[in-house]
Amino acid sequence: MNTYTIMIIDDESQMRNLVRKFLEIENYKVIEATDGVHALSLIETTSPDLFIVDVMMPFMNGFQFAEEVKRNYTTPIIFLSAKGDEWDKVKGLKLGGDDYIVKPFLSAELLARVESVLRRTYQHAQQDNLLKAGPLVIDTDAHSVKVDGAPLSLTLKEFGLLHLFIKNQDRVYTREQILEIVWGENHYSTDRTVDTHIKTLRLKLGDYAKLIETVWGVGYKANLQSVGVFPPGTV
Repeated sequence: MNTYTIMIIDDESQMRNLVRKFLEIENYKVIEATDGVHALSLIETTSPDLFIVDVMMPFMNGFQFAEEVKRNYTTPIIFLSAKGDEWDKVKGLKLGGDDYIVKPFLSAELLARVESVLRRTYQHAQQDNLLKAGPLVIDTDAHSVKVDGAPLSLTLKEFGLLHLFIKNQDRVYTREQILEIVWGENHYSTDRTVDTHIKTLRLKLGDYAKLIETVWGVGYKANLQSVGVFPPGTV
């Protein structure tokens, strides 16, 4: 089963805690943001699969956040609001919202809406859980990796590193970004930890160690050209 990451954006801590409780019972990973500006600063390092956004917030309200985030991301949005006016619902949907829930709400209603939006958005991804790149086949559901058809035994963090790089082949990640994404936002690890895990991952990849490229002064990225796989438009 896929584990989705959901970002709750609400200036009221009591509401964030309540929604977090509902979601964590269903094994969703939850990230909290206190307003739209705060949320935008977290997106790049947390890669949420869904936003649950309060409409009335300081600094940047939910509608403004939706306008901003839809310029660069296709991540689905569920609005929460104490305002149940038809006009507000229509506006939220026109701004790219996928659903609109009026407060107060039952936990069962929220979870049903969340499940529905995730299913509609990621149904194709759920059916195609294999990530293939050159000699690698990564099964995200089984949490397994094969290289040239042979199983590769990886630790949880090594799997997370390899999946991150192969899934985002054009991106260079700094060590701090890697720690935030693979180790989690409350990690106590250091840059040295990343380097050590990269070293062991390369050792296990053997002849394909060059798949993980060091970008000096920045961090790491995938280098599929090292195994003869070229991104579109490069050959």
